[in-house]
Amino acid sequence: MGFAEQRFNVNLSILFTELPLLERPAAAAAAGFSAVELWWPWVDSPTPEHSELDALKKAIEDAGVRLTGLNFYAGELPGPDRGALSVPGAESERFRANIDVAADFAGSLGCTALNALYGNRVDGVDPAEQDALALENLALAARAADRIGAVLLIEALNKPESPRYPLVSAPAAVEVVDRVDAATGLGNARFLMDLYHLSMNGEDLPSVIERYAPRTGHVQIADNPGRGAPGTGSLPLADLLDQLRKAGYDGWVGLEYKPGDRPSAEAFGWLPVDQRAAR
Repeated sequence: MGFAEQRFNVNLSILFTELPLLERPAAAAAAGFSAVELWWPWVDSPTPEHSELDALKKAIEDAGVRLTGLNFYAGELPGPDRGALSVPGAESERFRANIDVAADFAGSLGCTALNALYGNRVDGVDPAEQDALALENLALAARAADRIGAVLLIEALNKPESPRYPLVSAPAAVEVVDRVDAATGLGNARFLMDLYHLSMNGEDLPSVIERYAPRTGHVQIADNPGRGAPGTGSLPLADLLDQLRKAGYDGWVGLEYKPGDRPSAEAFGWLPVDQRAAR
């Protein structure tokens, strides 16, 4: 099957970033895609003005693309932060202030996947205290996601690039998924399987897929090394996505890779145009 049977979306926080935010949905549509995802676009504000939210919603609707994934507020990303929900004090409060804002925005566009990055460990703070705070905030986020019919995604990152992030393996992320489901009773927490991050951690990707495909709510890809487009590294991404399909995963595959030294529109040569729009 290769890539032909997949449902791809484009992450507009890593691709098309040479364009202003409001121009990116139309650029993705012009490249042949019908679905997009985003990190929280306002890194300085968990609660932007309604006019800013409305402008982004209009840009997505006018482009004729579907928003299929959105991150909650995660601090400065890209940058030093890897989430806010386990960071005591102001950052945790900013995450909580963002929960309903992000959920309402996602719900207004029919988006049914919300990603909550866990946050870095903080010097001088007991990890157990951070984990307790994380569970409280993730439960709040799961309830907000449930209100709009969405799943809550928990993502494993990679230790070389995120050394202070505690969830740097598939089992660690799925353990948090289980804790959230146990705390809420909702059953709407899911694993975000990012094949690039897992490969950077040296995990056995076929084994991860075999074990965790039923727990997976979203998949993201980039090649490794380099976090570039498929074919720029050595990961057998077509084979891995085939395995996911055979294991029962039929959800979205987010293109979360760097375009390299070229316009983003030129970074999709690996995928024929007639395979870019979701079927």
